[in-house]
Amino acid sequence: MIKSQNTLMKQRLISNALDYGISLYLGSTIGYLINYIFALNISPFFIFIWSSVAFLLLLALPNTPGKGIYQDKDERVKLFSKLYHYIYSLAILLSLAVGWFMVEIEPFEFLTGMSGTRNILRGLFTPDKEIFWKMVSELIKTIYLALMATVFAVPIAFFLSFLAASNLMNRSLIGRVTYAIIRTISTVIRSIEAIVWAIIFAVWVGIGPFAGMLALMIHSIAALVKLYSEQIENIDHGPIEAITSTGASTLQIWKYAVIPQIINPFLAFTIYRWDINVRMATIVGFVGGGGIGLQLFQKQQMTDWNGVGTIVWLIALAVWLMDMVSAEIRKRLLNN
Repeated sequence: MIKSQNTLMKQRLISNALDYGISLYLGSTIGYLINYIFALNISPFFIFIWSSVAFLLLLALPNTPGKGIYQDKDERVKLFSKLYHYIYSLAILLSLAVGWFMVEIEPFEFLTGMSGTRNILRGLFTPDKEIFWKMVSELIKTIYLALMATVFAVPIAFFLSFLAASNLMNRSLIGRVTYAIIRTISTVIRSIEAIVWAIIFAVWVGIGPFAGMLALMIHSIAALVKLYSEQIENIDHGPIEAITSTGASTLQIWKYAVIPQIINPFLAFTIYRWDINVRMATIVGFVGGGGIGLQLFQKQQMTDWNGVGTIVWLIALAVWLMDMVSAEIRKRLLNN
């Protein structure tokens, strides 16, 4: 099949962009390793220069990672047929080396520094029984905090998910613009961790479970919009086409062709999100979100490791039980 001139030009641009990106990445990682190991201070400008030179050398070769995307097997020159494999392997090895030094991995410290954790481990395995029922009360509060966050998030996410589904919104310019806006906003909100939202709402409404609930609700809306909309995009288009052919409105299409196909997966995603919120509520509590997370933070600050042990075991038990129950419910919903 003869490719059009525009297609060939587009493929060439994409392959060149990929090759240049790989060259720049390899040059940057090599520069970092040289600076780190030999205590040098190579300028980013020189790293940019030698990365560009490496890219120009790649252009002269018949088979590079970028070109390999579009080339058929019979078009590849045998001498360089595996060149992109070597380049990818080099990128992986350099990434691991840079990660090792950047994260400051110290196996010796890991193997010899455990003696400092004896008091912590002893406290974790000898929990404080006197605070048991108080912590159970805080745990119940945390579960309800997560529940309310999920309950408030679901209707908002349900409505927005239809506006964030490409197969429903690509019929007009307004629909495509709405789709792009909803997707962009939900991605931005989802990229900001719930703990950051908890800090914001702790200042907004004060420290307590309400701030934690608002933080989890905002994050849940963005996460559920993504899950719900992707489920909508994967539905069977037959009923949609059949109802559309009758002249049905957009709302009628949603009601009779879309919702019946998504209700069970939506319920499964909702339960799964509640499960996630219960775990996240503990972390949110560290920054003033209330619930058992706040108690855990206070015990940890006071180095009351016996109290920390009580809280940790209660959280582990609650998460385990919810995992078992929610997994069974999701299984039944998705199989029906």
